[in-house]
Amino acid sequence: MAMFYNDSVQNTRQIFFSSWQKYRQKQPLLPLEQQIVDVVIGHPEYQLALERGNAENAQAYFPEMGQTNPFLHMGLHLAIRDQIATDRPPGITKLYQQLLAKYNDEFIIEHLLMEHLAECLWQAQKNQSMPDETSYLNACMTLL
Repeated sequence: MAMFYNDSVQNTRQIFFSSWQKYRQKQPLLPLEQQIVDVVIGHPEYQLALERGNAENAQAYFPEMGQTNPFLHMGLHLAIRDQIATDRPPGITKLYQQLLAKYNDEFIIEHLLMEHLAECLWQAQKNQSMPDETSYLNACMTLL
């Protein structure tokens, strides 16, 4: 996600808090803020945390203890949407359209794709390499 490249965790999270706050206060939103708000609207379970907190007091999340990091989850939604809009990796937009015909629910499809994206990113981090777009796309094709 280029928009968050080189940002600290705290700075990245602050974008989610400030976007939601601006939305709740009916202030104009920048395009990225609107994208974030659209994802938050689809996840009412995260809205209260965004209303109550800020990036400085946001808790740490431990997946090994069964905790979902809402910021990572929402960030993956944004990444999937960016992939579809830019067709990167090449073929992801066509695959998305095929999945849309099969599932007829954009949010469900994003969640299915996110599992493969998270695995791809984890493998890249583990191997200290760039994400393998071909393997990622092939994994996503198993959803058809």
